Amino acid sequence: MTKTIRSMAVLAATVCLAGSMGFAQAGEAVYKANCQSCHGSTGTPSAGIAKMMDVKPASEYKSSEKEQIDAVAKGKNKMKAMSPKLTDAQIKDAVDYFRTLK
Repeated sequence: MTKTIRSMAVLAATVCLAGSMGFAQAGEAVYKANCQSCHGSTGTPSAGIAKMMDVKPASEYKSSEKEQIDAVAKGKNKMKAMSPKLTDAQIKDAVDYFRTLK
């Protein structure tokens, strides 16, 4: 009985982890098409963009996922709002991917 419960727990954890990795992978295409030009392919902007637009590397963002989603959707500082161009799901997927770059 204990083996069965342990196996079920491992299976559930694997499914959850695989699901979250899938969301980040789905966000990679959205990120590359809409975010990479300023935030860089690895989450580190080029020196010129970083200076001109005041864009920080992904590792320096301390905001929560919700705060990042809101910033992408509504815009913040010099970043324009992406909600007219992207769906809520696309924004969440892009943020999930961005958060893996840290």
